[in-house]
Amino acid sequence: MSPQQSIKSFKTRLVMSFCTIIFMITAIFIGYYYVDKIEGNLFFDNVYVNFSTIILIVIAVSILINFLAEQLIRDLRAIHLKIKTQTKYLEEALEASEKDADNKAVYIANMSHEIRTPLTAVMGMINMLKDTELDVDQRVQLEIAEYSSEHLMQLVNMIIDNSKVEKGEVALNIAAMDLKSDLTKLFKVFEYQAWDKRLEFEFKFLPDKDYKFLLLGDITRIQQVLINLINNAIKFTNSGKISITVDQTVAHNDEQIVTFYVKDTGVGMRRDELERIFNAFNYGKSFTTQHYRGAGIGLGIANQLVKMMGGELKIETKENEGSIFYFSLQLKKTLNLKVEEIVPKNLLLNKFDNKFNILVAEDNQMNQKVIKFLLEQQGAECTFAKNGLEAVKLFDVLDFDMVFMDIYMPEMTGYEATKLIKESKRYAENKTPIIAVSASAFEEDIANAKLVGIDDFLAKPIEVQKLKDLLIKYTPKKMPE
Repeated sequence: MSPQQSIKSFKTRLVMSFCTIIFMITAIFIGYYYVDKIEGNLFFDNVYVNFSTIILIVIAVSILINFLAEQLIRDLRAIHLKIKTQTKYLEEALEASEKDADNKAVYIANMSHEIRTPLTAVMGMINMLKDTELDVDQRVQLEIAEYSSEHLMQLVNMIIDNSKVEKGEVALNIAAMDLKSDLTKLFKVFEYQAWDKRLEFEFKFLPDKDYKFLLLGDITRIQQVLINLINNAIKFTNSGKISITVDQTVAHNDEQIVTFYVKDTGVGMRRDELERIFNAFNYGKSFTTQHYRGAGIGLGIANQLVKMMGGELKIETKENEGSIFYFSLQLKKTLNLKVEEIVPKNLLLNKFDNKFNILVAEDNQMNQKVIKFLLEQQGAECTFAKNGLEAVKLFDVLDFDMVFMDIYMPEMTGYEATKLIKESKRYAENKTPIIAVSASAFEEDIANAKLVGIDDFLAKPIEVQKLKDLLIKYTPKKMPE
């Protein structure tokens, strides 16, 4: 019996006991009342007999009350024991659940770091190859490799973001975006994937023309939703076509309604499966592909993200004929302030007569080559340290204009090395900027970097534009005379 049932039973017995006692007392007084009426003042004429009778009745009632009280006490103790047992069980279950969640978070963090590290090298080598002389076929092959590596990075980020969405820790990052420019490269990635399955693939923007304005929204979350939907469309389509439409034909004053359609000719879903999916949406339940053939495991996450952005994910489907997933977002227009930035290739050589010296603490040799290539393109000269301890020693004897510090290295971490560098006399004189460069780019890592005094954070794989922005930000503003 559950604690709730025990409490209900206890209350019922308590009420019945009190009712029994009241009934007995009422019956006694009524009996005496009628006896007194019939036989005259019998109560006063036979005081001894009546008094003895009353004493016996009182004793009987007392025994009954004592019996009921003991029974109630036993029931209360049993209920307390059951509640205590269940509370302990719930506490243990909660502790186990929290431990599993922590283990999952650690696993995702480790997996992300392990994937990002070699991916940094892959994307870096692709950038190197792009600057070499290639024929047309080689450039097409390199483009496929570049798109695929970028898609892999998006998938890694999506896994991390999905974990945050499940915990309710995601916030929207609203910024100006050019949907056609931002999404075309993403769609190109899936185009190659569809071709691998011998599927037709098309994407279009309506109306197909350039706008004089950009839109305000979270392009990362929009891409994340589309990645989920397009992945599922390709996965559950064995023949036919995948079509994507971004409809921007509806506008009103300073707002634009954008509708995204992902259509496939795949397995589709039965009506009962579709109803269960919508119930899962409405009540926050999870579901997997083994229950819904055309749904996909990321559909619940996609639905949550669309809701966060003020939209609603809709499905139209027919068994063995395909599905259409679509959602609309109401986005504000903003002036197109996008200006092509003319940045010289050798950014730092243009700024300094002498070489711009950077200390790079990086234990992975392949990543050293990538960082060296990227920094030398901007006119920097690199000195490498394979761990934090070596970085501290080099900083003490050589002059550097900037430090790029990996976070997790053998012998001494980037956090520890930064603390020692900032305590040195050379740092006190020059205040050399220290930039964290790491594949582990979680909020906790960034927060810890700030705590030890690191000036900024550059996530691997390194994006060239972000690298340039950091170099511009932390190099001296005054041009040499």
